[in-house]
Amino acid sequence: QVQLVESGGGLVQAGGSLRLSCAASGRTFSSYAMGWFRQAPGKERELVATISWSGTNTYIADSVKGRFTISRDNAKNTVYLQMNRLKPEDTAVYYCAAAPKIQYPELRPDYWGQGTQVSVSS
Repeated sequence: QVQLVESGGGLVQAGGSLRLSCAASGRTFSSYAMGWFRQAPGKERELVATISWSGTNTYIADSVKGRFTISRDNAKNTVYLQMNRLKPEDTAVYYCAAAPKIQYPELRPDYWGQGTQVSVSS
């Protein structure tokens, strides 16, 4: 079992920044590739970013490319999502997820966090 706990969400004005954190506990963090997903009201869940177990490889969705970056610190069992130049359309609940590292880059997560709300005002 892996437990994931997100933090760092909140309300920010358009153009602002937030950094989300996802702390993992349980099995060896470096055994997992990690991803951030988001779901806005009335919309399907959307993949935002993924990162390989070592952090060497990352993927950023086109909708946030150039504004968001994903990183991880295996010593701290934490994955981050740095979000810059936020837009109202980035408003959503953001979830982190863990998948066996062999699946990278096509993650099919086994574990999900509870989500953290990000709201961007215009």
